[in-house]
Amino acid sequence: MKHAGELIREAVTSWPGVEALPHRFGGVEYRYGRKEMGHVHGDRLADLPLPRKLHDEMIAAGRAQPHHVLPDTGWVSCWMSEPEDAAGVIELFRMQYERYAAAKASTAATED
Repeated sequence: MKHAGELIREAVTSWPGVEALPHRFGGVEYRYGRKEMGHVHGDRLADLPLPRKLHDEMIAAGRAQPHHVLPDTGWVSCWMSEPEDAAGVIELFRMQYERYAAAKASTAATED
């Protein structure tokens, strides 16, 4: 059976334009272009930066918690206790990916 971190890596790096890099505080950072989508610490914890409205919605829905170290920021934390928990984290990364890709497409359209 694959571990949560491995499942996340396989899914997130399969999307065009996403790369996995070592994160400065340990773990794996996922980037779309030059923007960090979030990072994963092993198989136990994922941290993602969200706009305040989305941050609040994800916490209210129980899909994330305020960041474990910086709770007053737009970052959220997602704790994982088993591989099945990776699916919810992958969904959040997918939201990030779609937001970043849309922003890039919008910027490219205005540059034409």
